[in-house]
Amino acid sequence: MTALNAQRAAVQARPTAAGAVLDVVIPVYNEETDLGPCVRRLHAHLTEHFPYPFRITIADNASVDDTPAIADGLAAELPGVDVLHLQAKGRGRALSAAWSASSAPVLAYMDVDLSTDLAALLPLVAPLISGHSDLAIGTRLARTSRVVRGAKREVISRAYNLLLRGALAARFSDAQCGFKAIRADVAGELLPLVRDTGWFFDTELLVLAQRAGLRIHEVPVDWVDDPDSRVDIVATALADLRGVGRLGRALLTGALPLTALRAQWGRGPLTVSPGRAPLAGPATQVPVGLPRQLFRFAAVGVASTLVYLVLFVATRGALGAQPANLLALLVTAVANTAANRRLTFGITGRRHVGRHHVQGLLAFALGLALTSGSLAVLHVVHAVPARPVELAVLVAANLAATVLRFVLLRLGMHHRRG
Repeated sequence: MTALNAQRAAVQARPTAAGAVLDVVIPVYNEETDLGPCVRRLHAHLTEHFPYPFRITIADNASVDDTPAIADGLAAELPGVDVLHLQAKGRGRALSAAWSASSAPVLAYMDVDLSTDLAALLPLVAPLISGHSDLAIGTRLARTSRVVRGAKREVISRAYNLLLRGALAARFSDAQCGFKAIRADVAGELLPLVRDTGWFFDTELLVLAQRAGLRIHEVPVDWVDDPDSRVDIVATALADLRGVGRLGRALLTGALPLTALRAQWGRGPLTVSPGRAPLAGPATQVPVGLPRQLFRFAAVGVASTLVYLVLFVATRGALGAQPANLLALLVTAVANTAANRRLTFGITGRRHVGRHHVQGLLAFALGLALTSGSLAVLHVVHAVPARPVELAVLVAANLAATVLRFVLLRLGMHHRRG
């Protein structure tokens, strides 16, 4: 038996051992109103419906209201409820600390507002307890999910996950749903590699797990958005974009020990009975020149986005939102195509230049549809949105358009160097 199979067998055997099989962490910061009702509801659900011993860990992120006292009271009142008090803020920091200190073989977390229907908890963790999967996430973007939330959050969420697919080749559908689980042995290997201590923690963990060849199980969930959410959308979006850039650089430069992790944990080709084909592991090769092209395309894209935002802000007052968006996008689209011909794809001379700019204008049309549509939705939700919110929506839409632009330009320009 391999080391990996032995560890998975140990996970399957541990439900019969003493102690909690599942540790559900609830990270909180200044949640004195919601903490008590939510923990009691979760505890009642686990007691009635979960067939294994469990623990609930309240991870207090240096709250300054009555949250610490309420958490201590819940721990004294309810069996199986523990409290971890942290001295610094950060959801990622809280999850990393709580998971690292836990003795349970399966670790999970959920937001304190319990936006996700708790009926999905057992389907979430069952594949981890059995050893079938390594991580599990709730997804609000599956066809069978039922979601109640505002248009603004829906647009931002879908744009963000589209960005992850284009920039980091993510294959999971919903990085931000606050409803996830991981096997403790896998967490022990991945957590030291995760640098983010805030909201990007989830995404970074999932991307590393995917690149290491781990199996990620997805569960469609029913989700009702918390109208009292105090998450700063603009600040979170900007922090996530910085995280995408940092993680993308680390993956391109080989700074992370993913080869060793894949060798230890990844699911490679399996030996099967005669007459049946082996199950192939994840692809390890990418098209020739793709990493360098992605890096240069990203650099051109960052410069184009900055120019776009400057032009938009400069003309927004005189022209209005939609005309300013059209003008800024058109100017930067032409410059972007020219820069990518020369810098990203190494094409010089005038051969095929007309065709390439037509392809660039097609990408411009798609970008215009995305940005104009996002602006239209935003102005339906808020008649006079705050300028930072408007810019954040435009940045997210432009990032989605950038992914489409790279695909279109690469199809048209790759192997057509002058």
